[in-house]
Amino acid sequence: MASTEHDGALPLPTFEGFSPNILLVVAPFYRKIADDLIAGAAATLKAAGATHDVIEVPGALEIPPAIRMAHRRGGYEGYVALGCIIRGETYHFELVCNESGRGLTLLGLEGLAIGNGILTPEDMAQAVVRADPGEMDKGGGAAAAALHLVALARRFAG
Repeated sequence: MASTEHDGALPLPTFEGFSPNILLVVAPFYRKIADDLIAGAAATLKAAGATHDVIEVPGALEIPPAIRMAHRRGGYEGYVALGCIIRGETYHFELVCNESGRGLTLLGLEGLAIGNGILTPEDMAQAVVRADPGEMDKGGGAAAAALHLVALARRFAG
């Protein structure tokens, strides 16, 4: 099992004046996993004083386009991608993992503040531990990453 220790984890950023509004974009193929990821992300955002909305998309491949559409519309300073892709018997796993990750990376390089909480476990047992807010809390970690990027963008914007 993977370690749950995070010796180098940064404390959550603080926001004075204007609280960031974050969009959680969720692929709920595995509903229990998605709900745990959302719960962890929502708790982290609340702890930082951020507000959030949640939208659902059919699958992990639809997360990057949905973020791009939302960004064009405006209203969000950051985004959290949440979902789970469990390894199967075919190349489909690699395709979905690689392409959803590539899409998020490209958006990040455009300057969008995105936390990637798309899990890529070998099996459901690994997914459960990683999604659980009381265990590894990868949803909370993805929200924290988005908040850190929002704070960084604000710092560079002056």
